[in-house]
Amino acid sequence: MLGTLGLQDGVLSKERALRPPNMVIILADDLGYGDLGTFGGWIPSPHLDALAKSGLKFTDFHSNGVVCSPTRAALMTGRYPQRAGIPGVIVAALEGKTHNDGIQDAEWTLAEALRDKGYATGLMGKWHLGYQKPFNPTRHGFDQFRGYISGNVDYFSHIDQAGVEDWWHDEKLEAEEGYSTHLITQHAVDFIVENKNRPFFLYVAHEAPHYPFQGPHDKPLRTVGQPREIQGARTDKKVAYKEMVEALDEGVGEIVSKLEELKLHENTLVWFMSDNGAARQGSNKPLRGYKGGVWEGGHRVPAIASWPSVIPSSTEISLLTMTCDVMPTLLSIADVGRDGHQPLDGTNLTPWLTDPSRAAEALSERALFWNGTAMRQGPWKLIQTKGTPAPRYQLFNLKQDLSETQDLATQYPKRVDSMRRALTHWKTDMEQTRTSQPSHNVEQPSKR
Repeated sequence: MLGTLGLQDGVLSKERALRPPNMVIILADDLGYGDLGTFGGWIPSPHLDALAKSGLKFTDFHSNGVVCSPTRAALMTGRYPQRAGIPGVIVAALEGKTHNDGIQDAEWTLAEALRDKGYATGLMGKWHLGYQKPFNPTRHGFDQFRGYISGNVDYFSHIDQAGVEDWWHDEKLEAEEGYSTHLITQHAVDFIVENKNRPFFLYVAHEAPHYPFQGPHDKPLRTVGQPREIQGARTDKKVAYKEMVEALDEGVGEIVSKLEELKLHENTLVWFMSDNGAARQGSNKPLRGYKGGVWEGGHRVPAIASWPSVIPSSTEISLLTMTCDVMPTLLSIADVGRDGHQPLDGTNLTPWLTDPSRAAEALSERALFWNGTAMRQGPWKLIQTKGTPAPRYQLFNLKQDLSETQDLATQYPKRVDSMRRALTHWKTDMEQTRTSQPSHNVEQPSKR
């Protein structure tokens, strides 16, 4: 376990460990497994490539959700989003069933835990865990919040897809000119400068490359009450997508450069990931499927962790990992105990971050679940599909068939039955332990 005196095996020196490490989480929105150069993708990403070279690249890292809100709930709570009562998107439409849902006070967040440990905490970018003021990030552990609370905004006018103004400074709406990717990066850099003399936790939640597909040189489309061109007006959306990823990559470079300039990078963990797979404008190759589905392309995402004084450079790990693992890992690094708070579903990955060559027997048969319709256990993946009169199950061995083309269910009926029962048990557990949300009860009028 990591603590303020450093790793037990002495990887951190006492001098450096006298100051707890800084932590920067950078979350892309709808970035695909096959997009970045370092993952063999089609978009030049020199800064993320350099980040991977300086640290560790995950090849079997998964988002908890196949859409936005669930993964963000898992990141903030270390729990399955179904247990947090956020299994799907918290919608922008005021009349939408889940519009009044959000992260509840019953949840213990990563930001709360680290702030209580003495960290400065900041969120720059997308929240998407509740529209009402009780759900604002500053009510759930963040000292500072600059960004938006919905699923997406016009990159220039910052109007959401319900036609509502959505750019915040803490709990106050505050209009700000600029391209959202650039603004998020600038606020992140400012936060680092402001807190350079104390430990900090910075959550950089980029909008890119989520729609509307607008590059840095495009123009605003949406106005208040007029959310025109929800996905953007450009006919070359794939080109726009590329421009958006390149702007995100440049932003990562600016953050890392500032850490280096301030001589903080050696003692800072930078962890990059995506909230789910790409939509069709991006690439999930060689995976099957896209955002919104439980094929690998919906939830196996690019992930990179860099911490120069601790994580060996130019390493790669195929450990089966998930967004909900981030919180227990960071709590271990910061030496934060659970102290009576709810149990976490994630696993502390510190042993593998510090020594990627370490054997992974403890996680070799780990079971992970998505949406109650898919699960992994080691290399095996079970997918439940609709059938009459009962659901149908498909089985794949991802070690042999990463693209999920060969259904092995008839060849391994006992494995199918075992995994099916595990999936049923998981769904029952989630239903019985979920945090209550307004949408679970009587429909309530919006107070937005």
